[in-house]
Amino acid sequence: MTALTTHSASLARAGSATPHIAILGAGAAGLCMAIQLKKAGINSFTIYEKAGSVAGTWRDNTYPGSGCDVPSHLYSFSFEPKHDWSRKFAHQPEIEAYFQQCAEKYGLLPHIRFNTEIAEAAFDEEEALWRIRMRDGEEVSATLFISGAGQLNQPFTPHLDGIENFKGAAFHSARWNHEIDLTGKKVAVVGSGASAIQFVPEIAPKVAHLTLFQRTPNWVVPKADRPYTRLEIALFKRFPALAKLHRYMIYLTLERNFLAFLKDSFFGKLFEKAARKEIETHIEDPELRRKLTPDFPAGCKRILLSNDWFPAMARPNVSVETAGIDHVEEGALIGKDGRAHAADVIIYGTGFKATDFLCPMEIKGLGGRSLNEAWREGAEAYRGVAVSGFPNFFMMYGPNTNLGHNSIIFMIECQVNYIMQCVKALIGKDLAYVDVKPDAMNAFNTQLQEDIKKSVWASGCTSWYKTESGKITNNWSSFTMKYWWQMRRADLAHFVQAVKRRRKAPALQAAD
Repeated sequence: MTALTTHSASLARAGSATPHIAILGAGAAGLCMAIQLKKAGINSFTIYEKAGSVAGTWRDNTYPGSGCDVPSHLYSFSFEPKHDWSRKFAHQPEIEAYFQQCAEKYGLLPHIRFNTEIAEAAFDEEEALWRIRMRDGEEVSATLFISGAGQLNQPFTPHLDGIENFKGAAFHSARWNHEIDLTGKKVAVVGSGASAIQFVPEIAPKVAHLTLFQRTPNWVVPKADRPYTRLEIALFKRFPALAKLHRYMIYLTLERNFLAFLKDSFFGKLFEKAARKEIETHIEDPELRRKLTPDFPAGCKRILLSNDWFPAMARPNVSVETAGIDHVEEGALIGKDGRAHAADVIIYGTGFKATDFLCPMEIKGLGGRSLNEAWREGAEAYRGVAVSGFPNFFMMYGPNTNLGHNSIIFMIECQVNYIMQCVKALIGKDLAYVDVKPDAMNAFNTQLQEDIKKSVWASGCTSWYKTESGKITNNWSSFTMKYWWQMRRADLAHFVQAVKRRRKAPALQAAD
């Protein structure tokens, strides 16, 4: 096989034998998948994007101070390095622009259908096709269905009793209302997670008063951020090998940090020590120190990076409330302790429905079985990319592939490499579909959950890493190098390989 046949980018209608691959989402994962398909000579794919532009989370999260907590040279595709990152930890506009440039450079925009949301996908075993229905009722079909939706795309907004009575503006940080001028306003921030850590210090100096409603504090350590110098950028451009070495050193440094996520880890204690030092340096009030100091091990919840969080908490116009919210009135939030907190604006920094993978879509596999039913006790997959009973369906950034210590871009590239091998096997072996075997998936997840028991995530605190029942569905259980090793080669012996019926036109073909 010297090359792969290329086809039109338009998806075949149901009943057509025209080969096609449907990709969900034009974020980092979807773009990476599409780029590698094009590099392999497979041009018959469409990316379905519910919004009007690419970049996923970096398109959505435009709140003040939005940025990445992974160094820029590592939070980028290995095959598409950017040598002129402005700083060690890039801000949202620069990251969004990077992914937009990738989409343009690799000619992906003609393959993307913007403002098109997939509502339902069902596998037709007779035809070996995925029947896909859009939110507007349009129906299409595809040979393979690949999700790049990720884990952090559905904002979680808690219901507050009486919120319908509130007369001011209320919005989630991932849907920031830029038309609202916060200057001189009384602002209530609900939640103190990774987004709040970034936007609260940005808005605190301009508001009249900011009340932070905090359920639990976070371990917050200094962020080694600074702009790159003109000389550094010039050297990276002149000597690409130097930029590659810089990226590799960042990777190794972050990879070592996984040791902090093991129970009773020495490295975890170092994170706690650094966070306590920050609290002691910036917070003088003993009661406020108590409120901002976690009572769980570092890493049980996401460790956050910031240089201005604790200074913001110490401002005279900022108060931290831990009693919880009882209800909302016209111009105030009433705490469970009965105290009223005046507010003109409510901002939810409450994160995402991270354990509700692929919701609100309905996905049905063999025998009409729903993916929601398969995951009723918590999402799981084979190596995070495939689910038994759902042939020719693959995921990137799926269950148990999130990280607390390294770059998700690394994980995505491992997954894309694995999926590409499965795609090429379908072509080369002229298969109707591949479907991971139940025993292989169960064995993988049994071992994974055993490994997770050794981690600090299983130490008892609540977090978005786990379901209400306590099952950890989001995080990878080890070093990323171990994941790379497992994903370097697709072991098709772990898959049912359905032979194509010769009366059918081939779904994918290899060129001569």
